[in-house]
Amino acid sequence: MSPAQGLAPAGPLFDGDFMEAVQRLRLIARRVAPRGRFAEQISRDRGSGLEFQDYRPYVPGDDLRAIDWNIYQRMGKVFVRLFDELEDLPVYLLPDVSGSLWLEDPPRVRAGLQAALALAAVALGQHDTVGLYPFAEDLRVVSRPKAGKGQLFPLAKRLEALEPGGQTDFRQSLQRFGALGLREGLMVIVSDFFDPGGLQALEEATRGLRHRLLLVQLLRQTDRNPQADWDGDLRLTDCESGAIENVSLTPAVLERYRQAYDRFASGLADLAKRRHAGLLALDADQPVVPQIAALFEQGRYTV
Repeated sequence: MSPAQGLAPAGPLFDGDFMEAVQRLRLIARRVAPRGRFAEQISRDRGSGLEFQDYRPYVPGDDLRAIDWNIYQRMGKVFVRLFDELEDLPVYLLPDVSGSLWLEDPPRVRAGLQAALALAAVALGQHDTVGLYPFAEDLRVVSRPKAGKGQLFPLAKRLEALEPGGQTDFRQSLQRFGALGLREGLMVIVSDFFDPGGLQALEEATRGLRHRLLLVQLLRQTDRNPQADWDGDLRLTDCESGAIENVSLTPAVLERYRQAYDRFASGLADLAKRRHAGLLALDADQPVVPQIAALFEQGRYTV
């Protein structure tokens, strides 16, 4: 299936209305300070930044320009001024492009790629760098981190050009990402998180990564509550592995399925909590930008 075939039923991926909404999202994010901002993150390193924090005694090798001579004149002791150094935050976008995300109408991948571009717009508007690393059975480097508002439209074209991959493999994909040796930043994984290895695969894959983490979960209401006309004997095909199962769908079977889905949802939330990660549940059937705007308007961006 080509991207055009997968995305055509709902129209262009990034039309004029969507790009206009993204520009408004930039303004919303800019009004929220300091919570919810990607850029100008406070560094752990003390340097010659913009915001004064404290004093400490001078030690050989300190920058002489940082000495507070007023204190020296009053107390006869040499102190240097300390500042919090403001630095850009690299944002690494990892959209899941596994084949299963392209199958629905409209395909779930549409919401995922729109979410990726919306978050990129905010980051670029705040002077951060943004890189693109789509994954499925493995991870690809499509665009290394770059800064500047002019990067938004080239990034949109790269997202539009993405094609379906195989089945989701977090272990392989995130191992490849970790091997890139990228500077510590914010890693945004956009996925339904249905890995054949379960949530354990995601937890193991993220365990050794030193980046801050934002999980954007692509979901639909029918994930937990399948279509009402599904009953009787069905032949189901696993959209990740292609495995076929014959199922007699009864109320008891549906209830066990819902319980299993609830365990998955709570397990993902628990994983995010253990990793001190942000978690955004994104309804693929609703407009994407307003859902992301709520992160900033309600102060719920917590990674």
